[in-house]
Amino acid sequence: MQLQRHPANPILKPHPLHEWESLNVFNCGVVHHNGLFHMFYRAQGVDYVSHIGYAVSTDGVHFNRLQEPVFSPHDEWDTRGVEDPRITYLADEGRFVMAYTAYSPLGITPMFAESTNLITWRRIGPLVTGEDNKDHVLFPRRIDGRYVSFHRRPPSLWLAYSADLETWGDFEPVLSPRADSWDCNRVGAGGVPIETEDGWLVIYHAYDFEHVYRLGVCLLDLDDPSKILARADSFIMEPREPWEITGDVPNVIFAAANPVVDGTVYVYYGGADRVIGLATCTLGDLLDFVKGAA
Repeated sequence: MQLQRHPANPILKPHPLHEWESLNVFNCGVVHHNGLFHMFYRAQGVDYVSHIGYAVSTDGVHFNRLQEPVFSPHDEWDTRGVEDPRITYLADEGRFVMAYTAYSPLGITPMFAESTNLITWRRIGPLVTGEDNKDHVLFPRRIDGRYVSFHRRPPSLWLAYSADLETWGDFEPVLSPRADSWDCNRVGAGGVPIETEDGWLVIYHAYDFEHVYRLGVCLLDLDDPSKILARADSFIMEPREPWEITGDVPNVIFAAANPVVDGTVYVYYGGADRVIGLATCTLGDLLDFVKGAA
C-alpha cells in the first residue's frame, strides 16, 4: 500500500516576502477543529532560526497564512529555534497541546505548550532535559488516568507518562529499528496516534543508513500502548518527487500530522525540509494494511 499524493503538491512553499519563512516551510502539525484545518508549520529564513507559522484551510489543501509567526524563540531554551510542532486536541479538557522541539546551546529539548484558541500559547515545560531527545507527540486522551507521549531516545521511539503534563516518567521503548529493513537506523514519531476499535494506529517515520526518510505504520494496544499488535513490513511512502528528493535536506519525507476527516487520513509532511506536501488514504485501507501484518 502507498499513500496517494495530492495533485496540488506542494501545498505550502516558502514566502519570499516574509523574512522569517523565506527559505523553508516544513514539518507541520495539523488539527481539524470546528470544520477547519489548522496548520502549524516550522519555518526558516536565511538565518536558519526556526519559527512556527499558522495557516488555515476549509478543504485541507488550500491554506491562508498569517504574515507573522504565532510562536517564536523567546528564552534560553530556544534561542536557535522552535521546531517540528505536533498538535493534539484534548477534547475532554477543551484545550490544545503543542509538542515542539526547543533548540539552543543548552541542547535539544522536547517541550510542550497549551492553548484554548490556537493562536496564543503558554509553555508548560519540558518532557525531559539534558539528553538527545525529540520527536514527541501527545496521545489524544489519558490512558489509565495518565497522559501519554511518544518521544525519541535514539535510535528508538519511546513512551513517557505524566499525571499533569509537567513531570514525566516511566520511560519505556516501544518501537525500534529493524535490521536489514527500510527502518534500520532510527525510528521517530509521526502525527497524533489515531484511536480505532482495533488499537492505536500510528504512522511513524524512519531512515536507513543512507539517510532516506520514509513512512511506516503500526498498531498498538489501546490499554497498553507499549504492546505492538502489528507492524507493517513495508513502508507506505518514500521520497519520489523532485521536491522530496532535493531541498535543504535531501531524501526526506517527514510527517507530523495525520488528522482523520470523514474517513480520510490526511498525512501532511515536509518534503526535503523545504516545502509541505499532502498525501491521503482511507482509514479503512490503512487499518486493513497494518492488520494484515499481524
